[in-house]
Parts: sequence; structure tokens; C-alpha cells
Amino acid sequence: MTTTNCCLTRKDFAVLEVMLERRRAFADPIVHMLEHKLSSSDVVPVDSIDPDIVTLNSRAVFCIDAGPAETRTLVQDEVHGPVGSSLSVATRRGLCVLGMARGQTASIEYPDGRRESIRIKAVLYQPEAARRALGQKHQADQRRPHGLTLVYSAEACIRPLGETAGMLQTEDDDPGPSAA
Repeated sequence: MTTTNCCLTRKDFAVLEVMLERRRAFADPIVHMLEHKLSSSDVVPVDSIDPDIVTLNSRAVFCIDAGPAETRTLVQDEVHGPVGSSLSVATRRGLCVLGMARGQTASIEYPDGRRESIRIKAVLYQPEAARRALGQKHQADQRRPHGLTLVYSAEACIRPLGETAGMLQTEDDDPGPSAA
């Protein structure tokens, strides 16, 4: 695998480290690719990753060689969802795509000598960027002087549901003989 400027979040880096230890125990052929990815990546805090970089659970559009564009969600494990909607990071393609930026191209070499090129066309969704945007929206909502606007005010004589109202009498008010 040939990549340049690969950028991983600390979380994604930790996932790959665990994956490497497990794969080493079984002499998996993807171990070399994992070691290369871990040793050549820049690691950044989760909250400072660029939104155009593919992270775990990102939805990305990419092309393989001169093929048509494919849209997949990069997942840690195989999921039981619609066929073709996800790409596992445990595959060569998934591992290659992790940490790549929009517009970046990388090459994968297979054990049989075959090579393929992957180019990231777009990152449609990145969970870290979505979390930041949600946090910024929440902060903007808190800065408003009044979070709620009074639209209707019930009169004071209306009691909460379940509360019984007492009889209102004034000094001049005589209920009459029927009240007895």
C-alpha cells in the first residue's frame, strides 16, 4: 500500500492497533498493510480532524482504478445491512481508504502482485464533523437571550389538571337555600 499524508484520529489509531495484535496471532496477510498504515499516519485528536478525511463510520465516495464511483460507509466490522452499503476496515480497500482525504489517491498491492488505485472523490458524512456541528448549534442556541418565547398565558383561575377548584365567595355573595 502506498499512501501519503494519511491522518487518523486517536480512536481510529487505537482500533487499528487492536486489529493488528489480533491479526498477528493468526499470521493474517493484511498485517504488513496494518503496520505500514500505523507507522506512516499522522495522529490527531478526534475533535480536530479535518471534515474531508475518511474516519471510521464516514460515508465516502471513491473510485477504484478507472471504475465508476462507489459510495460506502467505512465500518469496523462487517454489518448485516443492505449489500454494498458498507466497507469493512478489515479489508485491504477499507484499510487503504481510512485516513485518506478528499482528492487523495493511494495504491494497494495484493499478494498476487495485482495493484489497484483508489481515489477519494468526496466525504459525504463524517461523524466527528457532525458532532462538532451539533455542538456549535447547541452553543448558538444557548447564547440566545431567551430560549423560549411565551405564546399563550392561561388565566390564573385555570387550575392544573387533577386539582379541584374551591368555591370562590365574596362577603356579599349569599349562596342561598340550595347551597345548604
